[in-house]
Amino acid sequence: MLFNLFNTVRTSSLAVCMTVTAALAASPAVAETSWKPSGPVNVVMHTKPGGTADIFIRTLAQSLEPLIGQTIVVVNAPGAGGATQMARVAHAKPDGLTLGINTMSHFTSMLTNLKGTFSTEDFSWVASTQEDPIIYFARADSDIKTIGDLVAKAKTNSGTINIGGFGPVGSMQHLGTSMLEKAAGVKFNWVGFDSTPDIMTALLGGHVDIGVSNLGPTAPFFESKRIIGLGVLGEKRLDGLPDLPTFGEQGFEVDTSWVQVRGLFGPKDMPLELQQQIADAFHEAMKAKTYQDYARSTGVVDSWMGPKEYTAFVRAVSDTAVKQLQSAGLLQ
Repeated sequence: MLFNLFNTVRTSSLAVCMTVTAALAASPAVAETSWKPSGPVNVVMHTKPGGTADIFIRTLAQSLEPLIGQTIVVVNAPGAGGATQMARVAHAKPDGLTLGINTMSHFTSMLTNLKGTFSTEDFSWVASTQEDPIIYFARADSDIKTIGDLVAKAKTNSGTINIGGFGPVGSMQHLGTSMLEKAAGVKFNWVGFDSTPDIMTALLGGHVDIGVSNLGPTAPFFESKRIIGLGVLGEKRLDGLPDLPTFGEQGFEVDTSWVQVRGLFGPKDMPLELQQQIADAFHEAMKAKTYQDYARSTGVVDSWMGPKEYTAFVRAVSDTAVKQLQSAGLLQ
């Protein structure tokens, strides 16, 4: 492995997750929280409704709203590679009433297409919440059934196999695809979308050959047998898709620490005490059985970093993103 930043985080996250899960039965239905927002909390998304991050916050809102005594208003603001969302968050008051959900693509975009527009220093990094491996899939009637099939077809049709995923060239999912290209010695054509529903529409409509996403929003398509899985870019198989092998099991060695990360961020200069209160409230809501059932069924790993830890993580992961982008030939 070239970059193992996430391995350490994942180990600690799993340990905490086991402790939290064991304590769920003893936890009250609604616990006390010191975060008492003065009005509805707007959570701005960088995707359209139905994406993985969108499903995450809408599920968590069920247990978060009773804790804080306010409504969570999900504001979908896709477009411009995340810039639309980040602008709304950056220009909001640092009072905790406007927050955003970030993914790995936020960090890669601030190094590529949004470089000079936004940087990590423009925001408060409040808490981590999830890690989520990406999966590759095809239509059920596709002649591509495995990663090996995909690579073989790419070798005879270089640059013509269309892979659709979230974000532009340089996004988290694109870099995962770039890793496969490098490991297999092939070339794909990347097609970026603003949400998983858009990816699924393009895939099922025959506009792309392969889709890339996470298990959460694609699970119904697997259940209805409209798509088949090709592989997991991760260290191990997903509980929700136990028959889907990893890239490594299929003979393609990539950096399995390159997983999707979801966290919570806000405007610059949010008071640290407020950030900690918000982080505590989100993490408390994640202990609810409704949330835990969703998280386990979709294969995500809980992550529990507060503002100090998450800010340090963001700086470190940005350094890792630089290395991945350089490896992909997208940064000099």
